[in-house]
Amino acid sequence: MIQVVIIDYGSGNLRSAAKAFERAGNGKASITVTNDPKALETASHIVLPGVGAFADCMRGLTAVEGMREALEEQVMKKRKPFLGVCVGMQMLFDSGHEYGVHKGLGWIKGEVVKIESAGKSLKIPHMGWNDLHIKKPNHPLLAGIKTGDHAYFVHSYHAVCDSSCVLATTDYGTSLTAVVTKDNIMGTQFHPEKSQKTGLRLIGSFLNLSQTPS
Repeated sequence: MIQVVIIDYGSGNLRSAAKAFERAGNGKASITVTNDPKALETASHIVLPGVGAFADCMRGLTAVEGMREALEEQVMKKRKPFLGVCVGMQMLFDSGHEYGVHKGLGWIKGEVVKIESAGKSLKIPHMGWNDLHIKKPNHPLLAGIKTGDHAYFVHSYHAVCDSSCVLATTDYGTSLTAVVTKDNIMGTQFHPEKSQKTGLRLIGSFLNLSQTPS
């Protein structure tokens, strides 16, 4: 049985996320939503959601005693499959520039900066359905997902990082990072739990990962 732990640190639509993982798991995954760092020891897959401001999410995560240390042990050392969602993805980077400059987890080199609207018709936040542009179609996280498939976004900031870490982008007046990876660490700027077929495919592919993808 796949053991999925969704981290509860006071941010994110956890019920919606849990339901999406249950559906994608098709009876083969046990889903636990918890703020207990010890739960990560028996997890096979770890999910970090995030909604709101970068700094608030980092403070919330850090406030859970032992959680940062447990994440370092289980994700960075034991290399369990990890998925960050929305601000959960943004926190993977070195810093976030929302209401000041704030340190992230630093697992992927890069920074999170405000989206600069390329035209008056494009409002910030970037909210709604947008096409994905797949950069690395052979990555197992994107199995069954192709350029042109839709995903649901809600964000005012985006990650800027080396292209080697970018699995997919979306266009909103400019190219925005949509999916990232580094070894066993993955993240989506969009909400897979709100992205219907595309989101369920991605979650299903994540659950199928049992070792570090190349």
